Amino acid sequence: MFYSQPKKILVTGGSGFLGSHLCKKLLEYHNYVICLDNLYTGSKDNISSLLKEPNFEFIRHDITFPIYLEVDEIYNLACPASPEKYQKDPVQTIKTCVHGSINMLGLAKRTNAKILQASTSEIYGDPEAHPQKEDYWGKVNPIGIRSCYDESKRCAETLFLDYNRQYNVDIKVSRIFNTYGPNMQNDDGRVISNFIYQALLEQPITIYGSGEQTRSFCYVSDMIDAFIKLMHTGKNFTGPVNLGNPEEFTILELAKKILSLTESNSKIIFKKIPEDDPRRRCPNIDLAKKMLKWKPKVNLNNGLVKTIEFFQNKYLGHLEK
Repeated sequence: MFYSQPKKILVTGGSGFLGSHLCKKLLEYHNYVICLDNLYTGSKDNISSLLKEPNFEFIRHDITFPIYLEVDEIYNLACPASPEKYQKDPVQTIKTCVHGSINMLGLAKRTNAKILQASTSEIYGDPEAHPQKEDYWGKVNPIGIRSCYDESKRCAETLFLDYNRQYNVDIKVSRIFNTYGPNMQNDDGRVISNFIYQALLEQPITIYGSGEQTRSFCYVSDMIDAFIKLMHTGKNFTGPVNLGNPEEFTILELAKKILSLTESNSKIIFKKIPEDDPRRRCPNIDLAKKMLKWKPKVNLNNGLVKTIEFFQNKYLGHLEK
C-alpha cells in the first residue's frame, strides 16, 4: 500500500493523457486529488468520470501563473508532449516548462510538499549513446524546431535539482519514454495515435523517413505505477530516472503491427523525416529496477489491443469509411 493515510495531491496537466490516468489511480488510494489544467491539450472528457467524486477537484489554471494551495504532493505533468502540439506555440511551451516549474517548485517549498517532475527522453536529443542511461548528457540542437521542448525540459531538470540543493525541496525527476494507451487524442501527432487513427479510417499510414528509426513504447498503466513508486522513494533519491519499456521497435514494425491488429487495408507511405527527429530511442532502466523495484508488465501487442479498442469506442462512430 503506497498511502497509509490519505494525502492532498496536486496533479498539473491532470486532464491530459497521463494526468487523467494518474488522477484516477491516486483516487483509488483514497487521496484528495486536485487536477490543474488549462485545457490547451488536455480534455475534460478524460476526467468526466472523476468529476462526481467527492475527493476530486478540477481547477482550470495555467501554471505559468502562480497558484496558492495547501498540498502534500505535486505531480508536475503540465506541458504538451507531442511535437505537433508543442511546436504550435513554442514560446508558451518554454514558459510552461520553465516558469511553470518555478511556480510549482515555489509551491512545494512553501508547503513542504514532495514534487515529481515529468521530464522526458527528449532531453537526450538524437543520442549517440544507446540505450540511453541517466548519466548520458544528450545531443540536443539548442536552436532547432524541437528545442522549445527539449531545452525547456532540460532547464526544468536543472531547476528541480537546484531547488533540492539550495532549498532542500524533496524532488523526484522522471525521464519518460514514449507512452501510449487510452485517453490519447486522435490528433495529438504521436506515432501510435496517428497510426491507429489512420488504420481505422483506412487512410495511408504515414511514416516519416525510412521507418528504420526506433522507439520503445510503454503502456500507460506501467508508467503510472512507476510515477507512484518514484514519488514514494526516500528523500535521498531524487533521480533523474528513466521510465519506459526497453523493448525496441522500428517505426515500420510498429506500423505493420497496427495494420495487422486493426485488420486495416491502409497502405504505408513514406514522407520526409522532420528536422532533429531522433534515429534511436530506447531506455536503460537498470536504475528504475534497482530503486523502484519496477519494470513494465504490459507488452506492446496487448497494450495496442487496449488502445485500439479505446479508439474504436471513442472515435469509430465519427469515422467515415
